[in-house]
Amino acid sequence: MDATSILEDAGFQVLEAMNVAQALAVLERHHEAVQLLFTDVHMPGHGDGFELARHTAERWPHIAVVVASGNAKPGPGDLPERATFIGKPFSAEIVRHHVRKTLPDEKHPELLKT
Repeated sequence: MDATSILEDAGFQVLEAMNVAQALAVLERHHEAVQLLFTDVHMPGHGDGFELARHTAERWPHIAVVVASGNAKPGPGDLPERATFIGKPFSAEIVRHHVRKTLPDEKHPELLKT
């Protein structure tokens, strides 16, 4: 099960992007409605998930951030202050746990509360 399916099953409407540039374009258009950024560290093209997480936290501080990777581990300054890191492989329960911890309670979809 991938992160998209896990988040959809938890009640989120998911907007997908294949790289940092696409993700930033999606955030530019939809940032007011976006509550959570879930990104992998390794992405095709220029930039990585750490860079995307920092930019998102600086530009849109209301968006909670979760970063995942099976290879990279965050070093000093890689993650924004309130971001969460998940190592791969992960289960649906691990993702839901970290999203609950990262996202304020009032922003949890109904399915995530159960």
